[in-house]
Amino acid sequence: MLTQKALSKISKGEIIDHFLILKKCDVKTTKANKPYLNLELADQYSSVQANLWDDFEGFLSTVNIGSIVKISGLMDEYQGQPQVKVSNIRCSTEEDNVSAEEFLPKSKRDITIMKREFKNRVEKISNPFLKKLLSVIFNSTTFETYAKAPAGKSWHHSYLYGLLEHTLEIIKICDLMCDIHPEVNRDLLVSGAMMHDFGKIEELTFDSVFDYSDKGKLIGHIVISAIEINEKAGKISGFPEDLKNQLIHLVLSHQGKLEYASPVVPKTLESIILYQADELSAKTNAYKSAIQNEANGGNNKWTKYQPLAQTAFYISDDFVKLSNETKQTLFD
Repeated sequence: MLTQKALSKISKGEIIDHFLILKKCDVKTTKANKPYLNLELADQYSSVQANLWDDFEGFLSTVNIGSIVKISGLMDEYQGQPQVKVSNIRCSTEEDNVSAEEFLPKSKRDITIMKREFKNRVEKISNPFLKKLLSVIFNSTTFETYAKAPAGKSWHHSYLYGLLEHTLEIIKICDLMCDIHPEVNRDLLVSGAMMHDFGKIEELTFDSVFDYSDKGKLIGHIVISAIEINEKAGKISGFPEDLKNQLIHLVLSHQGKLEYASPVVPKTLESIILYQADELSAKTNAYKSAIQNEANGGNNKWTKYQPLAQTAFYISDDFVKLSNETKQTLFD
């Protein structure tokens, strides 16, 4: 297991001697038209910029996005942002005994408990057709991939096991709404929650860096999920056509609006609940992460402008206190 000081804990002027994962690598030019290499390097918690000014061609030929590199230098700043002043950099070797997964962010929840929660919730499905469908889709091999996947590349639950965490949050919200409104088809709604983002296991790549696969770019997770339901339900004898269509509708409409990439808008009671539950889980996590990234206990009461939310977020004193306590637990 790799042990090194987190980037977020390194101050200006400190020596850096770290293994980091390469997230971006672009050849740029100065105002004097001189080429240089601009890098974004990351550990499990944050990233930092670095520039290579001379003789970078050899290094460039040995690395790819997702490569692990060993970098030595000094933590500096440029325009108020951390930047490494590089003295040496190389691609890692087998002898270094480091793996890409050590640099990827992970859910703070206990993975074993989350897996058990999901499986127990499948067992509670009473409709025999939906229960059979879920057991076929979430077989032992597929479930392990599903459980490990992030829920997104960067916006919400964008860490390993984030998809499972996100889905369990939605299930809890949906169960609560079913308790309030007994007319809702609980089995159908919970099954839709489990399947709504299933396609992300193929839409996203998450072995070294989080990115979109070719299939993800061409088809997208919503359609991938719908195809999976249609194919697997078609192999279950007697699976009701209307039940299949309603479940597929939950997947197709879960992003709520056509302009949000939903092929259709919600048209059933279950689908409007799933859309709102998805929004609540996703936006709460995204907003919390954005605030947490800048909750450093300083005088700044607001985050920088968040383009996807079209606003900045307020950083409360209570949030700073709780965030710092959480970080201390992680690094101890």
